[in-house]
Amino acid sequence: MSKLYKKGAVNYHTRALYGLTIVLIGVIAYFNWMIGAAMALILLITIYNSVSTDKQIENDTEKYISTLSYRVKKVGEEALHEMPIGILLFSEDYEIEWANPFVNLFTEEEDTLVGLDLNAIYDDFISSIKEDKTEVWFQHKDRTYQALIKREERLIYFFDKTEQVEIETLYKNEQTVLGIIFLDNYEEVTQAMDDTTKSHLNSKMTSILNEWSRKNDIYLKRTSQERFLAVMNLEILNKLEKEKFEVLDEVRELISDKNVPLTLSIGVGIGNESSLREIGELAQSSLDLALGRGGDQVAIKDETGKVKFFGGKTNPMEKRTRVRARVISHALKELVKESDKVMVMGHKSPDMDSIGAGIGILKVAQANDKDGFVIFDPDGVNTGVERLMDMVQEDESLSKWFISPDDSLDIVTKNTLLVVVDTHKPSMVMDERLLTKTDHVVVIDHHRRAEEFIDDPTLVYMEPYASSTAELVTELLEYQPSTLKLNINEATSLLAGIIVDTKYFTLRTGSRTFDAASYLRLKGADTVLVQKLLEEDLDVYVRRSQLIERAEVYQKGIAIVRAEEGQTYGPILIAQAADTLLTMSGIKASFVISERDDDKIGISARSLGDINVQIIMEQMNGGGHLTNAATQISDTTVYDAEEQLKEIIDEYLEGREDK
Repeated sequence: MSKLYKKGAVNYHTRALYGLTIVLIGVIAYFNWMIGAAMALILLITIYNSVSTDKQIENDTEKYISTLSYRVKKVGEEALHEMPIGILLFSEDYEIEWANPFVNLFTEEEDTLVGLDLNAIYDDFISSIKEDKTEVWFQHKDRTYQALIKREERLIYFFDKTEQVEIETLYKNEQTVLGIIFLDNYEEVTQAMDDTTKSHLNSKMTSILNEWSRKNDIYLKRTSQERFLAVMNLEILNKLEKEKFEVLDEVRELISDKNVPLTLSIGVGIGNESSLREIGELAQSSLDLALGRGGDQVAIKDETGKVKFFGGKTNPMEKRTRVRARVISHALKELVKESDKVMVMGHKSPDMDSIGAGIGILKVAQANDKDGFVIFDPDGVNTGVERLMDMVQEDESLSKWFISPDDSLDIVTKNTLLVVVDTHKPSMVMDERLLTKTDHVVVIDHHRRAEEFIDDPTLVYMEPYASSTAELVTELLEYQPSTLKLNINEATSLLAGIIVDTKYFTLRTGSRTFDAASYLRLKGADTVLVQKLLEEDLDVYVRRSQLIERAEVYQKGIAIVRAEEGQTYGPILIAQAADTLLTMSGIKASFVISERDDDKIGISARSLGDINVQIIMEQMNGGGHLTNAATQISDTTVYDAEEQLKEIIDEYLEGREDK
């Protein structure tokens, strides 16, 4: 275009010059015609040569433009057909209208894609476009592709990202992973052994771990009698996860053969952008979490705080000692003395264990000359708790210390000691706002530790081996000042908490449970009064029976109840139904699913110990104990919840001989 512009400008100036020359020749010819004729001839020759030259330039320009256009078109065709990028045009009906040869890699035969719909390339292509997705990744013949979607232009670009993904996977798989292996109960188990037996046990355990590390290419170093350090990468860890850490089962079999109550707990730390020190801290934190949940399991924590659990299939062995109870009781006494008052808070929809433990801590405060308050919210309580609270209200010396969550916010100070009982999850406490109103928080709980935990507590007394929080609090009471006095109602409340959580001393009951019950009975606890508190309402019994009638046995020994759609049941009732199912012959675990009044789906899970219902419920964002767990799910139906539960049960039972 610039050449043509210049050419036009030159022609304009030339014509002007020619016009001026003709005028000049005319003037000269007027005075001398011979000179004028000669000059006219020269002008004609000049004009002829100029026109010929311009014609030649014009022909050359047209030829150049024609050649350039052809070359550009040729390059465009070559680019579309030979470039390592796929280009596809589709119609409004999502049918393929045109595609370059790269796209033909997605079919067995050439030129067969045109006219087919987009799902011929990838099953979810059309739905992805309708969802306004601008990017889709998919696999084809062991290769990974990225599709960039231009919906307005009905255009899709395809890029082969296989090498990039392989490099990213290689980098990820080579991340360093640290694990800390701990031998549960090692000191207690070996304390009474002679040197020969102890050496044999050590040799057997070390042999199992060394063989496991050799087979999986793990660096293993023993750092003490009961601890090992394991170094591996993420690829090895993924393999161990797929195998569900079979080493736990190997050690468990050793227990069966030798009748030795020794198990493994493993804490694993992962960090993509973390230092080795930070990964080590994650591993130690994971180990603490695994031990807090009863041991015999693996806890894996990454830098985001996300935790995964494996194992935990056995009932934890009781290993708390009276020495620990005395130390905790003494520490609690000192914290009470240093505070201005004591507040006790249980979980939402409190049960007898929560209230009984709260009354016990109230007595600890009073024994140390401090005012204590039990925070109580009547929402969601069952009939038994209502009867218990009626008993409390009749006792003027006890009822005046019960306050509502709103009242507690008015009197709490930074120097108040807040004791959380029967839960350790901030989301489950009676009023989460109280946790930020004081600098001193104590947690006393018998549940297995979950990923969610109260931030920075001053003192933690968590024993998953205990039957109930009321049992733990009763032991603490035994080491408080002798001025502590329990009346009949207070002792009965604690005993009711133990009886309810042990199902009349049939589940999770150890020797310490009977010791605690004996102490309370000595203080005047009335078992007949407990029985009256636990009397059932006829209507509740009928509704529970209607639920149990819908029970079906899934797999071997697992009963599942799915309540009728549209029927709502409270958490207490479905828990009672799950408990009742365990009394049936051949039932090892039970799950009851129903709609709740808060538009959520509730699941209550129980087992006799062979199946860890806590692990199953945790995969549905719940938690609890090995034999007692639950969850609540939003935005689903009882049918979908049942299908999800069955998939998780299938995965849990995979590879187990007793399924």
